[in-house]
Amino acid sequence: MNQSQQHPNALSEQHRERRPDAHSPPRAANDEAPATPHYDEAQLAALASRIRSWARELGFGAVGISDIDLSNAEAGLAAWLDAGCHGEMDYMAKHGMKRARPAELVAGTRRVISVRMDYLPAHLPRSSDARKDDESAHSDVQHDWRLEERARLNDPSAAVVSIYARGRDYHKVMRNRLQQLADRIEAEVGPYGHRVFTDSAPVLEVELAQKAGTGWRGKHTLLLQRDAGSLFFLGELFVDLPLPTDAETAPERAPETPGAHCGSCARCIGACPTGAIVGPYQVDARRCISYLTIELKGSIPQDLRPLIGNRVYGCDDCQLVCPWNKFAQAAPVDDFDVRHGLDRASLVELFGWSAEDFDTRMQGSAIRRIGYECWLRNLAVGMGNALRAAPQSISAGAREAIVDALRKRADDPSPLVREHVEWALEAAWQR
Repeated sequence: MNQSQQHPNALSEQHRERRPDAHSPPRAANDEAPATPHYDEAQLAALASRIRSWARELGFGAVGISDIDLSNAEAGLAAWLDAGCHGEMDYMAKHGMKRARPAELVAGTRRVISVRMDYLPAHLPRSSDARKDDESAHSDVQHDWRLEERARLNDPSAAVVSIYARGRDYHKVMRNRLQQLADRIEAEVGPYGHRVFTDSAPVLEVELAQKAGTGWRGKHTLLLQRDAGSLFFLGELFVDLPLPTDAETAPERAPETPGAHCGSCARCIGACPTGAIVGPYQVDARRCISYLTIELKGSIPQDLRPLIGNRVYGCDDCQLVCPWNKFAQAAPVDDFDVRHGLDRASLVELFGWSAEDFDTRMQGSAIRRIGYECWLRNLAVGMGNALRAAPQSISAGAREAIVDALRKRADDPSPLVREHVEWALEAAWQR
């Protein structure tokens, strides 16, 4: 998946990758907060309007303001955690209901400013009518960039990295721009209580964004927007300012219910390679390829390895089939442009990287956080699946190169790597 989203029934990409967040100095619940500036309703409305303008100047494609009542999400969060669907992501259970209670997470919070930033690399081809909002959004034809991505998935020797992770670490990009927004507000109103979040703390980002009127939750659990699909990151600015919410000031942007514009479409559910979308709006992270290749630190369950295919970091399948992603927008910044050829690299090429190569090339990338060992683990699974692919789908030369590369790591010092290399080579021995 590709949003930095957290949800009680989903592993979010947007899911997904924890980072320290940027904020004004945190305070405990009993700490004295900065004195909140006093404004009348008209002044607060004008400030909210300026905040939206500043956010768009910073490259955010959508911005909304919501209150902090997420009580409707608490039951779903508790049930998801109780079922163990978060897998080894202990931080999700550790924070408990704080995820649904912003004021407990940051004392004094009264409003949440939610923003979106598109991440589709500008060089990817897009449909000429991608901006049209008409019935063609539901066409069965897969357009442009999605065709390229599907071609990569159908090439067993290719290494497929989720689109959002091919460029610069989104945490850094989003955090920097959200902090600029926070600073701009402070320049206007003086010191105020605030904290920036970019998939870096226990925040129900999709719930907040939906409440702010910036979209609806799709059946894959990601936020969807009519003009942008789901290929964007989410970020939040918690503030102690009593700003008017979008639900109060813009009835046309009232919070939309989950699946508001999905109708009977369930393509995302059927497209999930591992069956991780166990029902509409419900993801079992333990089966999600994003979890298996990013969050899981140990051995990938053997029954799931063949289903991963050549996806070595994350998975975009549920987004590739979504009709709304015909409208996916190009990133407003070049930070998300592809680095180090990650959109065209082969499994053998990446498997040949040394630890130094990995650290150097992945500097500033979200991929670096999984470490070299898990990187090799993921690639070994992809190579094992390539060896198990139909003979007509991979050349004899590519197959031979994969076997040679795996054999060179048969004695790798890492037990985790050796285990997955051995599994991969079993396919060669069985032929």
